[in-house]
Amino acid sequence: MASEKLNRCPWCGDDPLYVKYHDEEWGRLVTDDHTLFEFLTLESAQAGLAWITILR
Repeated sequence: MASEKLNRCPWCGDDPLYVKYHDEEWGRLVTDDHTLFEFLTLESAQAGLAWITILR
């Protein structure tokens, strides 16, 4: 079975945490309130910091 190479955005680079975030969360439709609140909180905490700092 051949493995498929995913076409990733250049911003995720090769950091394993960014790659996981890109592949599993980035660009996915979110409709439940709990997850929307989580993302809103993370975005608020991110102000002025690199996103990788928040993910870690």
